[in-house]
Amino acid sequence: MSYNGSAIHPPGPTSTPVGDRFCPTMPDTGVTRTYDLHLAYQTIAPDGVTRNGLTVNGQFPGPLIEANWGDWILWRVTNDLTDEGTTLHAHGLFQQNTSWYDGVPAVAQCPITPNGGYSEMLFRADRFGTSWYHSHYSAQYSGGAHGPMVIHGPKYEEYDIDVGPVILEDWYHADYYSLVERVMAGRFPPSNNNLINGRMNFPCANTTLPCVPNAGVSKFQFQSGKKHLLRLANMGAEGIQKFSIDGHVMKVIAVDFVPIEPYTTNVVTLAVGQRSDVIIEAVGKPGDSYWMRSQLAQGFRCTLDDGVSPNALAAVYYEDADTDSIPTSVSDVTQDQLEQCKNDALDLSKPLCKIPLEEPDHTEVVNFDFRSNGTNFIWFLNNSTYRGDYNDPTLLIAKKGGNTFPPEANVYQFPGAKNVRIHLVNNAMVGGHPMHLHGHDFHVLAEGYGAWDGTIINPENTIRRDVHQMTNARNVSGVIEPSYMVMQFTQDNPGVWPLHCHLAWHVSGGLFMQILERPEDIRQQDFDEDVFDQCDKWAAYTADNFVNQIDSGL
Repeated sequence: MSYNGSAIHPPGPTSTPVGDRFCPTMPDTGVTRTYDLHLAYQTIAPDGVTRNGLTVNGQFPGPLIEANWGDWILWRVTNDLTDEGTTLHAHGLFQQNTSWYDGVPAVAQCPITPNGGYSEMLFRADRFGTSWYHSHYSAQYSGGAHGPMVIHGPKYEEYDIDVGPVILEDWYHADYYSLVERVMAGRFPPSNNNLINGRMNFPCANTTLPCVPNAGVSKFQFQSGKKHLLRLANMGAEGIQKFSIDGHVMKVIAVDFVPIEPYTTNVVTLAVGQRSDVIIEAVGKPGDSYWMRSQLAQGFRCTLDDGVSPNALAAVYYEDADTDSIPTSVSDVTQDQLEQCKNDALDLSKPLCKIPLEEPDHTEVVNFDFRSNGTNFIWFLNNSTYRGDYNDPTLLIAKKGGNTFPPEANVYQFPGAKNVRIHLVNNAMVGGHPMHLHGHDFHVLAEGYGAWDGTIINPENTIRRDVHQMTNARNVSGVIEPSYMVMQFTQDNPGVWPLHCHLAWHVSGGLFMQILERPEDIRQQDFDEDVFDQCDKWAAYTADNFVNQIDSGL
C-alpha cells in the first residue's frame, strides 16, 4: 500500500490562518470532505500468510483520509460485518462541539449495527499534521480496521517532497477475536511480524498457515539532494517501534499533532498511537538504495513478539537505482537504543506554540494494577476495572441530565476545575502504557520511578501531545518499584473523554477511564438526533441477537 503524493493541496492564500505564527487561529475554509467507508471481513495476506482480517473499503491498511485544517469531514460509515457492531474514531481530533462523533461505543455512541448498518459523522479537521483513524469496538483495529489521516496546515520547516504516511504496525496471524480471548485468560499473545505500510516478508517455514514466500516489502523513492517529509504513525496493537533509515539522519518537526522545535536523531521511537513528522535529506547518490527499518523495541517486557520477524524492512530507492535490486546498507541503531522502552527525554520536544502551564485546580492520583477477578486477568484503576455498556453511552446519559454511573464505567468528574493534573502510578510489571487522552492535548510534566518529587521538566514549555508512553514498573532488589507519569489538561471541551492505554490488549482488559467534562454545558449542546436513532437501532438489534462482549468492549 502506497500513500505517496497528495490529492489535496495545502491551504493557499485564501485560507491562511491568522494570529500568532506559531499559535495560529484555525481558518474557516467552508469546505466539506466526504468519505464513504465500508468495514468488512476479508481474507488478507499482507506478509504472505493468509488470515481472516478486517478492511476499510477492501483495503489494508485503509484508505487515506485527507483534508485541510479548518475543513469539515463527513464520514458515511457502513458496517458490512455480519455479526458484530463497529465504530470509527478520528484519533487526536478535539471534536469541539461534536463530542458525539468521537466514535467510542459505550462512551459517545452506540455501535453501528452489523449487516449494513449506516452512520454519518460530521466533524471539523481541527488539528493539522499526521494521525490515523480506527475502529474503537473491542480490538477490531488490531485486525486491520484502521488507516492514515493527514490534515494539511501551516508549514514551519522547508521540505521538497511530501512522501506521505509511513504506517508501522506489529502483525498477528490469528484473528483479533481469538487474540482477545487469550488476553482475557492472562496469556498475552506475541506478534508474528512487523509491517511498514502493510507489507513485509515472512519465513513460511515458521507457520502452518497458508503462506506465500517473498510477499514483498514496501518501496519508497528519494531524490538526491531533496528534503523529504515522512509522516510516521504507529498503528499497531502492542509493539513500540524504533524507526530508522540506514545512512540518514532525521529531523523531527512534530510529535502527534504538535509542531516542535526541530531536533535530529538516527532513530525515532513510537509507542502505539503516536506519530512523528520527520524531514530527511537525501544525502546519497542517484543510484543508491537503502533499507528503511522499523524494529520492535527489545527492553524488558517492552514488546512481546515471537522472535521470528520483529524487524520490518522497506526499500528506499534513489532516482537512478535499480528497483529490482536489494539494498545492502547496514543500520547504525545501537542495541542500547533498541532497549529503551520509552519516548525521548521530555525536554527534547519543545512545542513551537508555547502554552503556559498553570497551577492545577485539582490533582487526581490513579493507580494501575493487574490481577485476576476470578474469571479473567484484567486491569484495575483505583481498584475498579472498566466495562462498557454498548446500549447506554455515558455521553447520552449526561445529555439527558443523568449523573449516576455504575462503578465499572470508571467515570471521573472534576467540577469547577479549570486545570486538572492526573498523577498516574503503574504498579504492574507486565508492560508499559501509551496513555491517550481524547478531546485534548495534555502537558507531560514528569515521568520516572518511585515517588514523584514534584519536579516539572521544562516548566516554561512542557511537551504536549495526545499519547505518551508510560514505562513499566521495575524490580529493584526483589521489590517492585512503580513507575509514574504526571499529565495536565484544561477542561475547555465539554464532553466525555476517554483516558486509556492504547495497547489493544490492555484496553480490552479494562485499562480505561472516562472524564465527564462540564456536564452542565453538555446538556445545552445541540446533539445530532441521529446519535439517539443509532441507539434505537442497536437496542432493536440486541433485543434479537446476543452480543458476546468478552472484553471491556473497547
